[in-house]
Amino acid sequence: MNTINITFQFQDGQPAQTHVAAQGESVLDVALNNDIQLQHNCGGVCGCSTCHVYVLQGEDELPEISDKEEDFIDRAVNPRINSRLACQCVVQAEGNDLVILIPPQDFLGH
Repeated sequence: MNTINITFQFQDGQPAQTHVAAQGESVLDVALNNDIQLQHNCGGVCGCSTCHVYVLQGEDELPEISDKEEDFIDRAVNPRINSRLACQCVVQAEGNDLVILIPPQDFLGH
């Protein structure tokens, strides 16, 4: 099975963590499976903006952003050009590793 490494960095100052992700897993799945707090009010079905993250490296390894995801990112706190929803960042195949920046999680999402 094809795998890559995902390094999670945190805006709140926690130390970075690196975990292995298999093809077909989302960034949200990998975070939750490794006890990384990442909001996901809709359950990870692209129905909110609470799993908003920043992709710092490896964006080309992810599927293109959909119109629906883009609409929800517009509602996220501090969206940037490299913003994505972690539930939609699905590992496609063996390739470059990802570096993901997780914004502070102390908010009530929508």
